[in-house]
Amino acid sequence: MGTITSLMNIAQQALLADQAALNVTSNNVANQNTAGYTREVVNFQTVDSVTLSGGTFGSGVTASATSQRDRVLEQQVQHQTQTQAQTGALESALQQIQNVFGLTSTASSASSTDLSTATNAFFSALSALASNPSDMATRQSVLTAANALAGAFNSAANQLTQVSSNLNQQVAGDVGQVNSLTATIASLNSQITSLSPNADAGPLEDQRQLAITELSQLVGLDQISTDCNGLTLTTSGGAVLVSGSQSFALRTTQVAGTTHILAGVDGQDVTSNLTGGDLGGVLQARDQKLPSYQNALDSFAFALGTQVNQQNELGLDGYGNPGAALFSLPANPSRAAALIQVATTDPKAVAAAGPSEGSAGNTNASALADLSSANIVGGQTASGFLASFLGQVGSDTAAATTNNSTQQATLTQLTTQRDSLSAVSLDEEASALTQYQRAYQAAAQVFNIANSVMASALNLGVQTSVT
Repeated sequence: MGTITSLMNIAQQALLADQAALNVTSNNVANQNTAGYTREVVNFQTVDSVTLSGGTFGSGVTASATSQRDRVLEQQVQHQTQTQAQTGALESALQQIQNVFGLTSTASSASSTDLSTATNAFFSALSALASNPSDMATRQSVLTAANALAGAFNSAANQLTQVSSNLNQQVAGDVGQVNSLTATIASLNSQITSLSPNADAGPLEDQRQLAITELSQLVGLDQISTDCNGLTLTTSGGAVLVSGSQSFALRTTQVAGTTHILAGVDGQDVTSNLTGGDLGGVLQARDQKLPSYQNALDSFAFALGTQVNQQNELGLDGYGNPGAALFSLPANPSRAAALIQVATTDPKAVAAAGPSEGSAGNTNASALADLSSANIVGGQTASGFLASFLGQVGSDTAAATTNNSTQQATLTQLTTQRDSLSAVSLDEEASALTQYQRAYQAAAQVFNIANSVMASALNLGVQTSVT
C-alpha cells in the first residue's frame, strides 16, 4: 500500500508541477505586449528522495519559474539608450536652430536665407545710391534696406534666445521626470530586497528595469549591483541618484537666466558633468552649440554695423555736414544682433559724398558699397562670413542627424539581441503549451492507474464493489 500511495503522491506532484508550467506559459502569452516584460521559463526540480528500510523512494518533482535575463546585455542596451537619446535631443535642437535661419541642411542654401537676402539688398541699395546720390527715393531705399537688415539680425537673435528658453524649459521638465523615476526605482529596490534578496524577483525586476530604461532616455547613468539584489544608480558624473531604498532628487536653479542642475544635499552644480540621455543632448546644444552660433551672429552684426558707421562718418551727408553713424550698436559685440537698430530716419543722413565733394558727390557711397567685397568680419567678406557661419550650422545639423541614425541602428541591434532571449515568442509558447498539456495528461493517467490498483486491492479483486 505504501508503494501505491507513493505513486499517487508522485503523480500528484507531477500534476501540480505541470499545472504551474501551464500557468507560466499562459502568463507569458498574456504579457507578450506588456512593456518591460521578461519571458519566464519553467525549471523542473526533483524532490529529495526518502530511504526507508534500505529502499529509496522518489517524491516527485516541483516546478519554478525563472525570468530569462542577460544582465550584461541589459546594461549594454541601457548605455546605448543613453547615447541614442543624447544624439536625438542634439539633432532636434540643431534642427530648431537651423530653422531660425531658414536652412535646409547644407551651406549651399545660405544665399537664400533672410539674413543673406537682407545683407545683399543693403549693399545693392548702396550701389544704387553711388549711381544717383542726389535722388531722395534712392536714399530712402538705403534706409529701408538698412532697417530690413537690422530687423533680420533682431529676428534671428530673438529666435535663438527663444530656442535657448525652450531648452531651459526642457531641462526643468527632464529633471522632474528623473526625480519621479528615481523615486520609483528606490521603492522597487526596497520591495525586491525584502521579497527576493537572493533570486530573480520576476515582475518586480521587470518594473525596475523598465524604469531604468526610461531613466536612461533622460540622463546618462552608471549602475552598480549591491547586496540583496539591490542597485545603486549614479549619473555619468558620479552624482548619486538611487542608493538602496533611498532616492536623491535633482534640483534646478537659475544662473544668469540659464537653468542649472544641482545634486546632493550640498546642492553641487552638476550641469557641466551631465552627459547622456535627453538632458545630455539638450545641455550640449544649449551650452556648447547655441552660444557659438549666437557669438558668430553678434560678431557679424557688430562688425558690419561698425564698418558701415566708420565709413559713413568719413563722408558728407545730404546737408554737406560730416556723416554720423547709420546704425546704433552696443559698446561691444555682446548682444549686437539683438540690439542693432538704424540710428536715423532722415534719408539725407547717408553720407554719399566724399570730404572734398559737394553734397551731391558719390565717392563715399561707392566706398560704402565696396564694403561688400572688403574683409570686414573675421578676415572675411560679409557674404563669405555668413556663408561659412550658416554652412557650419547646416553641417553640424547634418552630422547630428547622421550620428543619431547610426546610434539608433546600434540600439535596434542590441534590443533585438536582448529580445531574442527575453521577449515572448508565441511559437515557442505554443510548443511549450503542447508539451505541458501532454505531461499533465500523462500524470493524470498515472494517477488513474494508481487509483484503479488501490481500488482493486481494497476490494480483493472485485472491481464492481468500490470504484
